[in-house]
Amino acid sequence: MTVEVAPDKAAAKQRKRREAQARKEILAPVGGVLTLASVLVAIASVCAVVPFLLIVAACRELLNDSVDTDRVWRLLLIAVVVLVVRALLQAVALTWSHLVDAGFQLTLRRLLADKLTRVPLGWFGDRTSAEVKKYLQDDVEALHYLVAHARLDFIGSVTVPLVTLIYLATVDWRLTLVLLLPLVLYALCMKKMLDEPGRERMLVYNAAEQRTREATVEFVDGIQVVRAFGRAGKAHSVFQDAVDHQTDSLRKMKMPIISVQSLSDAVVSPVFVMLLVVVAGLTGVGVGWIEPLDVLPFLLIGLGLGSSLMGLGYGAQALRTAGDAALRLHELMRTPELASGSAVSGIVETSSGAAGSESNAAVTGVVNSKPVAAGLVSFEGVSFGYRDDHQVLRDIDLELAPGTLTALVGPSGSGKSTLAKLLPRFYDVQQGRITVGGRDIRDFSTEELYRTVGFVFQDVRLIRGSIRDNLLLARPDADERALERAARAAQIHDRILTLPRGYDSEIGVDATLSGGEAQRLSIARALLADTPVLVLDEATAFADPESEAAVQDALAALVAGRTVLVIAHRLHTITGVDRILVLENGVLVERGDHSSLVAAGGLYQRLWEINEAALDVVLEGTR
Repeated sequence: MTVEVAPDKAAAKQRKRREAQARKEILAPVGGVLTLASVLVAIASVCAVVPFLLIVAACRELLNDSVDTDRVWRLLLIAVVVLVVRALLQAVALTWSHLVDAGFQLTLRRLLADKLTRVPLGWFGDRTSAEVKKYLQDDVEALHYLVAHARLDFIGSVTVPLVTLIYLATVDWRLTLVLLLPLVLYALCMKKMLDEPGRERMLVYNAAEQRTREATVEFVDGIQVVRAFGRAGKAHSVFQDAVDHQTDSLRKMKMPIISVQSLSDAVVSPVFVMLLVVVAGLTGVGVGWIEPLDVLPFLLIGLGLGSSLMGLGYGAQALRTAGDAALRLHELMRTPELASGSAVSGIVETSSGAAGSESNAAVTGVVNSKPVAAGLVSFEGVSFGYRDDHQVLRDIDLELAPGTLTALVGPSGSGKSTLAKLLPRFYDVQQGRITVGGRDIRDFSTEELYRTVGFVFQDVRLIRGSIRDNLLLARPDADERALERAARAAQIHDRILTLPRGYDSEIGVDATLSGGEAQRLSIARALLADTPVLVLDEATAFADPESEAAVQDALAALVAGRTVLVIAHRLHTITGVDRILVLENGVLVERGDHSSLVAAGGLYQRLWEINEAALDVVLEGTR
């Protein structure tokens, strides 16, 4: 007979297995060291019980008719020595585990940072900076309890009661059974604290916490806009709702734990245990089961049973948090990476040069014994979707010739940005292939690919550093003249000179750039990289009107020898390009130059009319 497990219970069991596996794999590098530290803690835990046994022996001696004071002093002296040894062992074990944890966190952060250099760039587009920070900072820190405390606390919390109960069982097994009662109650409370509903409440709280982070960032970043339009109250209400939801989630998560933990603390408290021992001891003495003197060890040693276990209860929440963090980090480490390319798929000869040099035009490849221009980009039967059940691009075939400027246009949601992101391998195609110079881009190493394909998207990312640092990301060996040439081409040089320290001005400290200025700085960075292929996502979207034409002229002058793909949203900016590609619902429906596409009367012509109407409205508004 087969017993079916409810889906929620099956999912809970599966999650526990995955979490256990995650903890095992994450902690594998430090497992051996923690085992040795655990042995020290086990010895220290035994040493914590031995002094009480010696004191019991000394008390028995003092209650004898003939007292051997020398023996009493010896017992007390040995008890003191054992306590000192116990303190030293405990200190060594804890110091060792914390040093191991510090090294482990450093190594893990380096591994995660290295991992993030190999995941597809699209992985970052699907996540906020707060989520990435949580992986590298919060989740790694959450493992502290798991590494430095959890195993040691568990060993100590188990060893002390075990040794104590073994000794007390030799004194009187009946009173020992009575002492087991609070331990059983405590174990039941712990099980309740670590049950699956509690874990679900933790997940709900984590989601609420993330929502509050995002609402906080949105509220702060958008406060000027929402106040300008009189919507500050609405923006504040969204933030307030997120905070209230987090508070409610915290209450729902904590209240059941607090009530159960209060009960667990009560059943192992010294007062409760003493009351239990006194009642059971008096009963045993009254019926002649136990000698009055034999109750003494239970009063001296038995009272300490609970204190050794209470640490487990207080660490339960940290243990659960660490387990969730370990699972997230384990899943991150298993994120599929971009396959490393083989550098032998084709023969490519190139030489370095500054922006606008002849190097890009001189690169050629050999594929199937036929010369192929290095900057020639081909999409061959390319299909792609973010989900298996939804294709964003379908059967795309196109070629981008070296030295040409190609514009990609289409309605919102047609797949323009997705197509552009496939070229620098933000994602890998699901069907077909993309080649540069006759080589599949999956055969390029990451470094070689980004020396071949440069890109500038609307979402500008600048590092915290100087203007110079941001530019040198593209080419670390670039000299001052190369930096200035690229900055002038992007129409940002004059703005940089107005900053307090020029190119050495630090962004966010003494350099505050507008959206258009940041975009132009990223264009300069891409130009400095001097890649044969360049992808621009409406590169002048945030440029001010005065510099937009100049930037367009600079880009047009620099396409010689390059393959340039521009995603265009404002059609009047791309009327002079070599070729225009029109996407609709992930399908390439039209291609040609501006004049021929307008005359064709298709989708492009309709988009152009909408663009012209929008320009007319703007012009009317300026009169």
